Amino acid sequence: MQDMIVELFESYVHIALVLSIIINVVISLLGFVPSVFLTAANLAVFGLWGGLAVSFAGEALGASIAFILYRKGFRRLKNMRGFSHPKVQKLLEADGKEAFLLIIALRIFPFMPSGLVTFVASIGSAAFSTFFIASTLGKIPAILIEGLSVYQIINMEWEWKIISILTASTMMIYVSKRIGFRGNPILGGDE
Repeated sequence: MQDMIVELFESYVHIALVLSIIINVVISLLGFVPSVFLTAANLAVFGLWGGLAVSFAGEALGASIAFILYRKGFRRLKNMRGFSHPKVQKLLEADGKEAFLLIIALRIFPFMPSGLVTFVASIGSAAFSTFFIASTLGKIPAILIEGLSVYQIINMEWEWKIISILTASTMMIYVSKRIGFRGNPILGGDE
């Protein structure tokens, strides 16, 4: 996927920045598609700092547009059974300073799906301005971590890439077995 996007950007170099931001907005609206392949393409085309800046701008704008559209279309879902988990309820009911701190913390947390944070905040009580500022500030370290990690992986020798993939796979298997999927409603198990 990354190669296709790099090719697209290189074919339309004069509008590559705009294309990247549009793709990032679409990813944000979909809510479940990871943006790491777009970050990698941005780094390949715009360089390290330019790629980080473009990724940051696209993610901040995408999250804001997604928040507004989700709020218009999905607010009535707030009272559905699936949102009864205490941690989800906390974000749904938070406003002001509490919402700000929760959103910024969830944005910084590396394994929290960005689309989920945007969706829950949008159907909750948080004001758009609170969401925008907290989300944008929280994306700074998240984008730096993701971008620098991707940059290191892109520039690694193939041997280290294989070692990294094997290590990450082993860790994922270990953690999934350690915490277990059964009985955990967040991970999709039965209660």
